Amino acid sequence: YRGLKKLLSTYVEALPLLINGKTGRIHTSFNQAVASTGRLSSNNPNLQNIPVRDARGREIRKAFIPAEGCIFFSADYSQIELRLMAHLSRDKSMIADFLSGNDIHAATAAKIFGVDINDVTREMRSRAKTANFGIIYGISSFGLSERLTIGRKEAKDLIDGYFASYPGVKTYMDESIRKARETGYVTTMFGRRRYLRDIHSRNQVVRGNAERNAINAPIQGTAADIIKIAMVRIHEKLQQGDYKSKMILQVHDELIFEVPHSELDRVREMVIFEMSDAASLDVPLKVDWGTGRNWLEAH
Repeated sequence: YRGLKKLLSTYVEALPLLINGKTGRIHTSFNQAVASTGRLSSNNPNLQNIPVRDARGREIRKAFIPAEGCIFFSADYSQIELRLMAHLSRDKSMIADFLSGNDIHAATAAKIFGVDINDVTREMRSRAKTANFGIIYGISSFGLSERLTIGRKEAKDLIDGYFASYPGVKTYMDESIRKARETGYVTTMFGRRRYLRDIHSRNQVVRGNAERNAINAPIQGTAADIIKIAMVRIHEKLQQGDYKSKMILQVHDELIFEVPHSELDRVREMVIFEMSDAASLDVPLKVDWGTGRNWLEAH
């Protein structure tokens, strides 16, 4: 009941009231300096939190449609934070896994569980995926055991196995915390700083939170920098090439364009090139894409 009520009040009833009388469309406001990670945020309405995980919630995306004669084109970075972890940590095994073209979660599972990549089961891959993303956010064995509903010892073994497989990641995490303690801030790949006032706090919970930010802020912050660089370059190309296509939305690692059918091939090629080329990393920046007559189809 609560889930349905939230969909109804937050989206179904609220969004139609925000349609602009002149344009017949919904317009959001993007904020450059609200999110501490450096990502853009969106409000009035927040179009970055339109549901995508829940089957009922996803239906709301069908309400977003392009102008007559146009199609939506969506391009998003694939696993950019994991790729940045590989680059920033310089971990040879993780870099090799990305360069091999294998599925990174399956490759991680093969290492942690000591099996051949072809013998990785769906459950093993799922656990490795949770570990991959959890460890980027500095998850503890308690947090991982809660998330995977497994025992604390099993979760600890999983994390230990992860660090044994990717020792460079552990070194990177320890080094990030050390630098933050020394200077009071961490930086993205492009030099943007995130200050961590609580890194010396006597309160263990508060300090732990700052330490997790020390690990994650350079990764999330660099991802934010990269997509902004791509957006600036794409905007310039759209203007120079006299395109009718418009970049209409940014949702974290995803860009959405409204594209006349006749421009689709050109726009797709240009956008994928600019996004892939926005930063030079030890692993390739991979871009997934899709098209559709509404936002759900495109993503």
